[in-house]
Amino acid sequence: MRLLLVLLFAASSVFAQGYPAKPVRIIVATAPGGGYDFIGRTIGEKLSQDLGQGFIVENRTGAGSLVGTQAAASAPADGYTILVGGLANMAFNAGLYKDPRYDAIADFKPVALIGSFTYTLVGRKDLGLSSLQDVISFARKNPGKLTIATAGTGTGQHVAAVLLKQLAKLDIVEVPYKGAQPAYTDLLGGRVDLFFDNTTTVKPFIADGRVKPIISSGSKRDVQMPDVPTAREAGLEGLVLDSWIGFFVPAKTPAPIIEKLRDATIKAVQAPDTRKRLESNGWQVISMSPADTEKFVRSEADKWRKFLQQAGIKAE
Repeated sequence: MRLLLVLLFAASSVFAQGYPAKPVRIIVATAPGGGYDFIGRTIGEKLSQDLGQGFIVENRTGAGSLVGTQAAASAPADGYTILVGGLANMAFNAGLYKDPRYDAIADFKPVALIGSFTYTLVGRKDLGLSSLQDVISFARKNPGKLTIATAGTGTGQHVAAVLLKQLAKLDIVEVPYKGAQPAYTDLLGGRVDLFFDNTTTVKPFIADGRVKPIISSGSKRDVQMPDVPTAREAGLEGLVLDSWIGFFVPAKTPAPIIEKLRDATIKAVQAPDTRKRLESNGWQVISMSPADTEKFVRSEADKWRKFLQQAGIKAE
């Protein structure tokens, strides 16, 4: 048995030396133009240059991010299919759907995490509350008076809002919207009080004074807005939500191929031009060892599945 394992590893190592011998597809389970698509195309372009084969993005949309992720899970484990995986399809979906038809941990192996972004809680510009403690104090004295926009069931914006309400034990009315744009229309028009949104998206509204920042959801302050405190710093322990994205492959992909892909991906991310492109688009570059990456993904998948199920949040 030991000899067989040695021979199999040797064979896969030889195979990895010639990898990639043909174009590699990068499955993005969301529509073109979003964060997953941006990461897939940015890093795929660099891998094409470095490894001498095309890394071609394929947008496989449908049922949230289920269709594309399911397609990646059932693809041959030969290194020629990469999934752009993140908080949504690697953690949230297991809690949102009764049967997503894939297991993020059992069906995939992480190649490398690439970047993350935070959410920022903002209030309408004429809201007479400037800090998290102001919001908490007012909400407790006036239950049901404050409103908070949510941009789609099970999105990061929605989960952040629910976290705020549950952890601070607040009676704040959720106002659901189909996407961030209509939420901003009412926030800027003064018809809704609060909104948790992607920090990069909300930054211009803060810069021109149309909304006021209150807290960030990050594990540390966001470099885009270093003056905005995290929820932890503002006194609300537990409200930490970093949305992360990386590359994943089918679980049985040979280890030498995963290692080659990992090395190339890390090299691509750390290249000065790529890093600048990521950071200018609001991404905080992630640098994590393979062991820590696996541990982190497992922890996130377990944490958010439990949270969504306990909170009763289900996909529409």
